[in-house]
Amino acid sequence: MKQEIKYFSPEMKMADLVEIDYRLLTVIARCGLPLGFGEKTVANMCAEADVDARAFILICNMYSCFGYVPAEESLKEADPLTILKYLQRSHRSYMDDGFSSMELSINELVAPCPAAQRKVILDFFEDYRTEVRSHFEYEETVFFPYVESVVSGGSTGDYSASIFEENHSNIEEKLKDLTNIVMKYLPAACSNILANKLLYSLFALSEDLGKHTEIENLILVPMVNRLEALKKSER
Repeated sequence: MKQEIKYFSPEMKMADLVEIDYRLLTVIARCGLPLGFGEKTVANMCAEADVDARAFILICNMYSCFGYVPAEESLKEADPLTILKYLQRSHRSYMDDGFSSMELSINELVAPCPAAQRKVILDFFEDYRTEVRSHFEYEETVFFPYVESVVSGGSTGDYSASIFEENHSNIEEKLKDLTNIVMKYLPAACSNILANKLLYSLFALSEDLGKHTEIENLILVPMVNRLEALKKSER
């Protein structure tokens, strides 16, 4: 039987969202919403934290509902800057917490490996972290400031959301390579317990990065496209 896609709404209790999908705790934290929901609705919690509830719900739907494509009206009503702040906090979460924790796990896992093999794995991880950092820096220094300018009605110059889409690389592919190394090619001396723990982290990170990309491509970019079109029509 095909699983029903659950769509969330601002009228739902915040605690009910988490009961439906505990992974939304990540979204809640990145949107700057505190725990201690009580019986408050999403709308109540968002109002208290000065977060646009419609944008928050868009993120939750995208994060939790497989195959979700937001309606044009939903994109029109939601605040792009709330989406932007979520993405910026996600970047910090990946770089400050996710990769730091993963580095410790990898170092512990490959400690029994011969020096040459250990270096290959650690260098592969460091190369991937550098690639992701570069990806995020482009967004933080080029695309995100552009979004802020478009939202505020500023000049768009020669840049556009379509240019961002053309240059928006997939940062999950190389992570799959690292996952395969851990899953298929570690020597027997490495701990299965540590390997499984790391694999869970890698799969979770891959899934999270995929959702991150979908939020950019299916929510933020269409929002900016609409604002660009409005600006052109006013000329």
